Amino acid sequence: MNGLDCLPVLKALGERNRVRIMRLLLAEPLGVNTIAERLGISQYNVSKHLRILREAGLLEVEPIGKERRYGVPPALRDKVAANGNVLDLDCCTFRFDKLPR
Repeated sequence: MNGLDCLPVLKALGERNRVRIMRLLLAEPLGVNTIAERLGISQYNVSKHLRILREAGLLEVEPIGKERRYGVPPALRDKVAANGNVLDLDCCTFRFDKLPR
């Protein structure tokens, strides 16, 4: 199963804003402020969503000065891209190109 535990991933991606965040981060690593601005949600809520996605193994974080930059691990990003923007968990799939923005 792609090295991810299915249940935490399902819980993490079961919320619309977390899917929207993943869509952004599949394209490029971003900081909390940029994500909040692009999605029109508070920095506080973005931080909560990022923690859940990170704990599910979907994100990695890189400290850059005082900021933290969040991104999808390269191996996961490459698998999603190779599958036509689909995350295959064996138990189910997530299509990042078909989900709500």
